[in-house]
Order: sequence, then C-alpha cells, then structure tokens
Amino acid sequence: MLKSVGLIVLFAIVVTWIYQFMLPPLQRPCGLPGGPPLTAPRVKLRDGRFLAYKEIGVPKHNAKNNIIFVHGFGNSRHDVVIAAHLPPKVIEELGLYIVSFDRPGYGESDPDPTRTLKSMALDIEELADQLQLGDRFYLVGFSMGGQTVWGSLKYIPHRLAGAALLAPVVNYWWSGFPANISKEAFEKQPSLDQWAQRVAHHLPWLTYWWNTQKLFPGSSVAAGKAILSQHDLELIPKIVSLGTHHRGHGMQQGEFESLHRDMMIGFGSWEFSPMDLTDPFANKQGLVHLWQGNEDTLVPVSMQRCIAERLSWIKYHEIEGAGHLFPFAEGMAEAILRSLLLSHK
Repeated sequence: MLKSVGLIVLFAIVVTWIYQFMLPPLQRPCGLPGGPPLTAPRVKLRDGRFLAYKEIGVPKHNAKNNIIFVHGFGNSRHDVVIAAHLPPKVIEELGLYIVSFDRPGYGESDPDPTRTLKSMALDIEELADQLQLGDRFYLVGFSMGGQTVWGSLKYIPHRLAGAALLAPVVNYWWSGFPANISKEAFEKQPSLDQWAQRVAHHLPWLTYWWNTQKLFPGSSVAAGKAILSQHDLELIPKIVSLGTHHRGHGMQQGEFESLHRDMMIGFGSWEFSPMDLTDPFANKQGLVHLWQGNEDTLVPVSMQRCIAERLSWIKYHEIEGAGHLFPFAEGMAEAILRSLLLSHK
C-alpha cells in the first residue's frame, strides 16, 4: 500500500515538474520593476492594453497619405522596411505620414494572451482612431506582419484605402490551395522548421517548450539561423547600415508573447482562409498589392502565385532574383509606396 502511494506521489511530482518546465517564463512588462523602460508614445486600447508606436514622415496635419505599417517576425516598430532608403523628397512629394507600432508582446506594447486575427485588426482600427487618421488609411505588412493585413481585409475592410503585403508568411493549412502545391512547398523547408510549424499548428501549447529545449533544434527562424538567399545576403550590409542599436528590442519583454505567440497564430488554425476573401475594393477606390521575391527561401513563391491566381483582384508583383528581404533593396520602398498610393488614382 505504502509502495503504491509512493509511486503515485512520485508520478505526481514528475508530472508537475514537466508541466512547470514547459511553462514559459513570466513576461517582463515595460515600465514595471524588473521590466524594460518606457521610451515610446503609446495609446491605450479598449481592454486597457497599451500599444507603442513611432511616427515617420511629414507632420500628420500636412499628410496626404496616412499609412500604418506592421512589422515582421522578431522585429519592432523601428524596423520600417517601407522607409528604408526612402529619399526625403519622396516623403514630401507623396505627403507620407507613416505609423509603425510594436505588435502585442513586442517592443514596448503590452502582450495580448488572447490575441487573434480579429483582435489584431481591431487594434489597428483603434490605433488609427486614436491617432485621428481619418475614415480610411493604408495598411502595409511585412513577412509575419502579413497576417495582420489578411485579418484586416477580413474584419475591417471598410477602413482601408489600400493594402500591401510584402513577402507575407503563408500558413500551409489554409484551405483552398491545391494539395500538391502546399505539400511540395511545405516539404521544401528544412525539417526542423517543418516540425516547429507542425507543433505550432497541432500542439500550440508545446510551442514554447519545442523552441527552447535542447534535445533537438526548433525553428531556425526563431533561432536567427534561417537559410537566406544570395540576394538577401547581399542586402545584409545595407540593412546593418540603417543601424543596429534597436536589435533585440522587439523581444525585450520575453520571447513567448512575441515570437512564439506569432507562430501559434500564424501557423495555427485560422477562422478563415485568405483564399476565400472577396474584393474589399469592388468600388475601385483602392487596391491590394502582394509583393514576392521568386527566390525567397522563407516564404514559397508557389503559394503566393496560387493566391494571386485565385484572388484575381490582387495586384501581384513578383520580383526576379529577389529573396525575403527585398524591401530593403535600393528603390524598392519607393516603388512599393508609389504603386500602393498612385495605381488606383
């Protein structure tokens, strides 16, 4: 009897230890003891959370075009790819007012443990309202920031004057793709990334443990060891020249509510598929643009081609020889913005 009780107690201790080991550490909120300092302006949202933001361009009251930019995986409000190498004369000519913000859990924005595609769209809408950007504004998302653009096209299309997706990360479980295309694209990834995405999709509660344990490698992208294209490698010095003092700023509150939450949402079970969206600008008062490099090693061009073919209302731009970081190339930011702002006028 005592032996059985002892085994039960031992089993309970082991299970408790494993459970605690798998739990992510507590977030380090900005502005609180032990947390990073607050340095950015922030807006308070409907649920009490704060979003930190950054303004670029002409003064808001002089702006002709208001743009909200959504940063990518592991980045922050400082990583505004559409402002990279953008000449001041272009900013003045187009009357650009660009707002970049830290997505929940990144930088100096509060985490949102209940974050969804819809809640992110509502965050965008509320940010625009509090900054008085008007009834309609432009939205641009890079890489994992593309999930917020897709969500906004679904939930707040009436607030958008136009949108651009730059190398948006795809979810291999979206419906509407030919099975052979999604399967082939998924299997072209390194095996460690295939497993990391399977875990994020099927066992999201294991995402933190999977990407932090030492038994086998987790996501190469989360670890900063992704394989990049030759074009991307050539762009690295230009990106470094823009400044590295903000490197790591995005994850300063912890990686779970930033990187791992991104993976859980980006590769999780979506409540809709972008392949089923309808044209938000059937009145021809705006356009959705999708930009993709055909040598992107992180996001498969084959999947983007399927999206462009299925959603014929999207203006698709495929860049020959370009990788994932193409927005940083000389002249690309200007080309993206001119296309977004002028093509339907």
